[in-house]
Amino acid sequence: MSRTQLLDTTDAAVAGIEDGSTVLVGGFGLAGMPFALIDALIRQGARDLTVVANNAGNGDVGLAALLKAGRVRKVVCSFPRQVDSYVFDELYLSGRLELEVVPQGNLAERMRAAGAGIGAFYCPTAVGTPLAEGRESRTIDGREYLLEYPIKGDYALIAAHRSDGLGNLVYNKTARNFGPVMATAATTTIVQVDEVVDTGVLDPEAVVTPSIYVDRVVQVAAQRYTVQGAR
Repeated sequence: MSRTQLLDTTDAAVAGIEDGSTVLVGGFGLAGMPFALIDALIRQGARDLTVVANNAGNGDVGLAALLKAGRVRKVVCSFPRQVDSYVFDELYLSGRLELEVVPQGNLAERMRAAGAGIGAFYCPTAVGTPLAEGRESRTIDGREYLLEYPIKGDYALIAAHRSDGLGNLVYNKTARNFGPVMATAATTTIVQVDEVVDTGVLDPEAVVTPSIYVDRVVQVAAQRYTVQGAR
């Protein structure tokens, strides 16, 4: 029997997220961003969060809205700044938000390592840059590598296209991005989907995230956001 809960509302899906939690947030910019779950998290009120994501928000929606609400203490991401990152820019430059920059490949691999039970690994990315300062390094076959540790989440908020009744997930093209690795790296994985179908409808060969990694699923109406640019 699956342990996945199929819930009726996004508010129920994010219930119990504690202050100070580390939350993995899926999305590549706006693609695959779990907007409805983030909106529910803002209503829920958890504070002092550490958010792990690809970037630090776009415009005033999604992750940027969570930052603007003052709920985030620290962001761990690869691309904190872009043309529409004015919410992050203001918070960071005023000292109200901490930042840890992690190269994108390392970010994905560190979460994958958490899901796979890998204690640490060596990677050449960031060697010779300011990101290497104070880090343990090792020379392997004549090349320098930096020690990297897994990134684990207390919660993951991700978006998928479909779930079946057991919580098996399929994604919609590039909206897949970080969802699969985040699902494996979190203690509790919460998923918004466009559609819940009967168990047995999904082709097993198309399932990307098996239900064993999924704790809560909620169906939401499709949302589309556009950002007009920096203010």
